[in-house]
Amino acid sequence: MNAGGVDKACKSCDATANYQLPTTNTMTFRFRNFKVYQDAIIAYKFIILITKNFPRDFEHLKAQIRRAALSVILNIAEGSAKNSDKDFNRYLGNSLGSVNEVAACLEVAFQLNLISKEDYIKGNSMYELLANQLGGFSKKLKS
Repeated sequence: MNAGGVDKACKSCDATANYQLPTTNTMTFRFRNFKVYQDAIIAYKFIILITKNFPRDFEHLKAQIRRAALSVILNIAEGSAKNSDKDFNRYLGNSLGSVNEVAACLEVAFQLNLISKEDYIKGNSMYELLANQLGGFSKKLKS
């Protein structure tokens, strides 16, 4: 692990690779079955990849975008363990808030020339998809 808590092996990971379902019991951890969770992991790996070379002066932005991207995943996981759809939905709302935070951080990073236009477009597209998935999931829980 490096100081940022990211395994050095992640530097060579393919951020767009398909999600690999762990071999543990997915009935216990039902969030692993949700496509939005799997896509959020892939998007997080992409964020790690594009922020790894941020200059020291922008360490705060790097940490913030990584925390927000991780929060998307963690809110889905935590919410899935709640006893009611209403409670789960609240966590999905928090996850959506974090999606918007990542999108704003991507915009700032692009405007500061910290990421390429290509990475900005790709990241924005990934998080737009997550926003749509979370919205659909939330609507399904309400019905």
